[in-house]
Amino acid sequence: MQTDARTVPTFADVAAAADLISSRLVRTPVMSSPAFDKRADRRVVFKCENLQHGGAFKYRGALNAILPLAMAGNVSAVATHSSGNHGTAVALAAKVCGLDAYVVVPHDSAKPKIANIEQAGAELIFCEPGLPAREARLAEVMQRTGAHLVHPFDDARVIAGQGTATLELLTEEPNLDVVCTPVGGGGLIGGTALAAKAMAPQCRVIAAEPEKADDAYRSFREGKRLFVTLPATLADGLRGSIGALNFTLLQSHVDDVVTVTEREIVAAMRIVLQDLKLLIEPSSAVAVAAVLAGKLGNPGQRVGIIISGGNVDLDQCPFLRGATLT
Repeated sequence: MQTDARTVPTFADVAAAADLISSRLVRTPVMSSPAFDKRADRRVVFKCENLQHGGAFKYRGALNAILPLAMAGNVSAVATHSSGNHGTAVALAAKVCGLDAYVVVPHDSAKPKIANIEQAGAELIFCEPGLPAREARLAEVMQRTGAHLVHPFDDARVIAGQGTATLELLTEEPNLDVVCTPVGGGGLIGGTALAAKAMAPQCRVIAAEPEKADDAYRSFREGKRLFVTLPATLADGLRGSIGALNFTLLQSHVDDVVTVTEREIVAAMRIVLQDLKLLIEPSSAVAVAAVLAGKLGNPGQRVGIIISGGNVDLDQCPFLRGATLT
């Protein structure tokens, strides 16, 4: 039986999610590059969730939350707020389940992500940037439509679904010394930690975060949940603060949180494009930047990284438009 949305999930929920949704997912490839390994002085494998439905890992959690609602037959619509990728995932999952979807999006979200949500069939509702504005607008939408909430990260069903990416990774690569994901709201690192600690107890779980949006880093060290407000990072998917459920998982299952600079994020995007021929979004590049900076494991160790998404705004991509960072 699936965990209630507001209960801290367990590995059993991740395993149940895999049973429920795997046949409806892309089994994304695990890639590596000798050139990248040489740069990092580690054996690095990448779980390429940029190739998932909707271009990001978010489809896993959205489908795991929405499919049971549709199967129960007592929900006709779902709603969420999102900077982009979760909104697309909710729209896609709702569509395949025959439900309507409403997505609240900050007006400054990346244009390709807004377009993806619209193309997936959701009704877009714009709001001001920042979590308070997003939540207030969403409350209005839910009251007007009666839609069921599918929270972008602070939902046990979503967290368990996200954990299936690492479950797949460790099925193929069981001997990793370290596994790392980016952290924003924390659904991916929460699910990853549950899968990793159950399947590979020797594996250290590390979250990576932009220096300019370092709430998880500070929260982890101070032992209490802290927040950020409108952080000025290129990693638009990581601008939110870590959720309550995911902070609990961070404290109990994650070994460390590290941070990287904006310059390191852009450099990591370039290197992944050069070495793996993949264009990844800045949020994904945060974990890559961490291993290139020597912050994940020790020389010679085996490191797994979840490439969280590939929805890049090409008009804003720093190295494509010739911008430099100070």
